[in-house]
Amino acid sequence: MTDLPTITTFAWVPEFARGFVRDIRPRWACEEVGQAYRVNLIRDAKTPDHRRFQPFGQVPAYRDDAVEIFESGAMVLRIAERAGGPLLPADPALRFKAVQWLVAALNTIEPVVMGLVVNDVFERDTPWSAERHPTALSYLELRLAELQADLGNKPWLDGDVFTVGDLMMVSVLGGLRGMDVLGRFPALAAYVARGEDRPAHRKAMADHLAVFAAPAAA
Repeated sequence: MTDLPTITTFAWVPEFARGFVRDIRPRWACEEVGQAYRVNLIRDAKTPDHRRFQPFGQVPAYRDDAVEIFESGAMVLRIAERAGGPLLPADPALRFKAVQWLVAALNTIEPVVMGLVVNDVFERDTPWSAERHPTALSYLELRLAELQADLGNKPWLDGDVFTVGDLMMVSVLGGLRGMDVLGRFPALAAYVARGEDRPAHRKAMADHLAVFAAPAAA
């Protein structure tokens, strides 16, 4: 492997989006496994050149010496698989438990997180936002209650080992940062705090935010 993996993401985003762009996920995975990487910064994800690699005109995108992929979940799995180790256990039973949680984060939890975020942040000035808020909140609270019940007193979703499932779940729940809903679920709030306090996450977040502090981001 002679070339470093490359993560493509935005050179600039509005202030409210900083800390939430999904390049944080592959960045975090790289930091967890000790994988150095490059960052390719773009200002427009809708160009024909970028759409050749990301047909939906989004970020992030990822490439290494063998693959070129989009979708943050696929990137995290690729990084973990490439490195080996506890993020993606070798034992099939443990491996697919980790994968199931990654998929659950993206398919079961993130839609209801984003349902509330879109309603309360992106559409807050629309006439339907206030009316829809209780419904969006109730969907989210149901899933958070179920997730908290399963987590119980465990440090991580599958026990004592932090896996790709935890990385993705903490990242998805981090989308609620700045909102008060997670505080109603103290075990989940503590779980997210543990994840975000990992040195790998702190480094990934600092590097993510540093992009927007650079002169080129102005």
